[in-house]
Amino acid sequence: MFRNAIVRIPGPSVTEGLTTATLGKPDYLKALVQHAEYTEALKKCGLNIKVLEKDDLHPDSTFIEDVALCTSEFAVITYPGAESRAGEINGISDVLQEFYCNIEEIISPGTLEAGDVMKAGNHFFIGISSRTNIPGSEQLIKILEKYGLTGSTITLKEMLHLKSGASFLENNNMLVSGELIYCRDLERFNRIIVEPDEGYAANSLWINGTVLVPAGFPETVRKIEDAGYSTIVLDVSEFRKVDGGLSCLSLRF
Repeated sequence: MFRNAIVRIPGPSVTEGLTTATLGKPDYLKALVQHAEYTEALKKCGLNIKVLEKDDLHPDSTFIEDVALCTSEFAVITYPGAESRAGEINGISDVLQEFYCNIEEIISPGTLEAGDVMKAGNHFFIGISSRTNIPGSEQLIKILEKYGLTGSTITLKEMLHLKSGASFLENNNMLVSGELIYCRDLERFNRIIVEPDEGYAANSLWINGTVLVPAGFPETVRKIEDAGYSTIVLDVSEFRKVDGGLSCLSLRF
């Protein structure tokens, strides 16, 4: 169960965030409204929220998940693989010290963005992507083992981050889409298939028994509810325009 979440208000520069999408630039005012609604949804799921002020020097900084991995015992400050995002880790240690005594970090030449890290029980899957490299994954696995946990890697060929195409929903259920549908490393889970035209919804977010799902993907909502979960549907259209999803917008622990 999660008790806390950290979010960062998007700054006006979010319109210049990194993207592979062809959906146009985000509407900043609309993004602010969507972010506020997202934060309220986290509160409804029982989380205490720490809100960080915008960091307009870094357009992607609202996607705070990528700069730290938070567990029940320790946190890991990552080293983003996108050069423009490297400065986002500045000050994160001070924030995390309010919650953690044990704070680890990934060191260059290792790169790791936590959007590539998916926890399933006591095991962590790490996507090897354009943002997370093998040295970064090796460092993380050593950290995990220090605390009695395990980790393994999944090489991505198409997706930006591992959690772009898979979300663990607890109770052995996992949303999967695209190249991860037939991933052997995930075969032991009850895989809920997200159809190609709803692929964005593979990044849904389990919070204390409720699953947050992006708006516009009714078939995925139906499948999640059929698996026994309650859902909250949220419009995050402006963040999708800059390759952001529901999990990207918070640190949860």
